[in-house]
Amino acid sequence: MAVVTFYEKPGCSGNAKQKKILEAAGHTVVPRDLFKTPWTDDGLRAFFGALPVVEWFNANSAGVKSGEIVPADYDEAAALALLKKYPLLIRRPLLEVDGVRKVGFDVAAIDAWIGLGADLPDEDMEACQHGQEGHVCQGHAHDHPCGHDHDHGHESDKLRGC
Repeated sequence: MAVVTFYEKPGCSGNAKQKKILEAAGHTVVPRDLFKTPWTDDGLRAFFGALPVVEWFNANSAGVKSGEIVPADYDEAAALALLKKYPLLIRRPLLEVDGVRKVGFDVAAIDAWIGLGADLPDEDMEACQHGQEGHVCQGHAHDHPCGHDHDHGHESDKLRGC
């Protein structure tokens, strides 16, 4: 079985579910905080392979959902700069096994890559695991592209230059 370096948003219920699937298949998951990783252009770019730039973005990010961020408006260099500055916009998880890097949790693709076993989930494992009923992940409800919750009016939010 594989050792999977798993770059995640700590506290994300979707990432927790994804890790459980990998572990149930016998893989060792080594979690890493997506936000505390010092990304370089080349280091981050390696996860995206041949995917178009629009697929580098987290479609569940409030900034993308609201239209504040339109992934199709970015070329590769501009997208990398934005994603490094605002990691909440990065499609998750980022996965690495033996130097091979991938983005997202497409069950069929991961099964073909490292194997997931017989009981594969039918659901979209990248969709917000809280659904549409209004419950959201911690820090996910009002995430500004910079990752700050601007709904609380904290003075510190203003000082961050967001």
